[in-house]
Amino acid sequence: MVTTTRIVRIGNSGGIRIPKALLELADLSDEVELHAEPGRLVVRAMRRPRKGWEAAAREMRAVGDDPWLEPPRPTAFDDEEWQW
Repeated sequence: MVTTTRIVRIGNSGGIRIPKALLELADLSDEVELHAEPGRLVVRAMRRPRKGWEAAAREMRAVGDDPWLEPPRPTAFDDEEWQW
């Protein structure tokens, strides 16, 4: 989908209105990354580096596919110094 719009003045800044249809196609959340390249502004969804990790860990645990997770082992502090 291609559309045109104008840059409007917002105080000392500028802004654009993005049509609802374009927002839906882009599947953007409320927070985005914005950077400039010669002749264009690029709007991109925020990168969430750990997005989905919790669900993936739960799924791994459910099927027993978490061999890297070791059970907690008491330390010398736990055995000798800690008092309940």
